[in-house]
Amino acid sequence: MSHRYSSLLVHTVFSTKKRERLISKNVQPRLWAYIGGIARTNDFKALAVGGIEDHIHVLLSLPVTLTVAKAIQLIKGGSSKWMNDKSDRRSFAWQDSYGAFSIGIAQVENTIRYIHNQERHHVKLSFEDEFRGFLERHGIKEFRG
Repeated sequence: MSHRYSSLLVHTVFSTKKRERLISKNVQPRLWAYIGGIARTNDFKALAVGGIEDHIHVLLSLPVTLTVAKAIQLIKGGSSKWMNDKSDRRSFAWQDSYGAFSIGIAQVENTIRYIHNQERHHVKLSFEDEFRGFLERHGIKEFRG
């Protein structure tokens, strides 16, 4: 019998198309829960989901058999459909791009706290500055806002 042991933790960040403020405060808890359900249905875990009106953060725990790109595709596709089914406008979409940043097990608690405090965090910092900071901390030089 073969065994696989892994700890693949990825902090993902993505915004609504054109960074429109489409995720109202009253829908956020239901959307976050729905995204958790997408993960469970597809055999991975969303350890934390949070955000504000124009973007979200999701801390994922992935099996070795699932790529980050596929996990994000599943989340974006399922949550876009759910948002459009819940809305009269049917115009919700995520931006194509995203950020995915690996973290270690020692960073999980701080990352979860960070994700759950997005509203307070963005009183002082724009999405663009936040994202640029992630890129810099992870050694990624290029940012095309």
